Amino acid sequence: MSYHVLVQFDVPSDKRDAFAKAALFDASGSLHNEPGTARFEVIRDENNRNRFYLDEVYENETAFLQHCNNSTIGKFYDMIDDYAYGPVFLFRGNRIVG
Repeated sequence: MSYHVLVQFDVPSDKRDAFAKAALFDASGSLHNEPGTARFEVIRDENNRNRFYLDEVYENETAFLQHCNNSTIGKFYDMIDDYAYGPVFLFRGNRIVG
């Protein structure tokens, strides 16, 4: 059963490019170095260009928790710590399959 996470970050307008670069670094590291990561997308809100979402899918909750302790996410937070507001968890949960 897959585990889904959607988080939101707000950033100052002059940091949008820096945040996108940092988030793509996190996504790439997760997809290439964490076997339990199924999807990791960086999305910018169409109505608020200073808002970003990280849409993540893992094989299970354990894979997500391993991601939270990986060095890639630590580097990501180091890169954005002085300007980004977040993460705000919009949802976390398991996909229901019928």
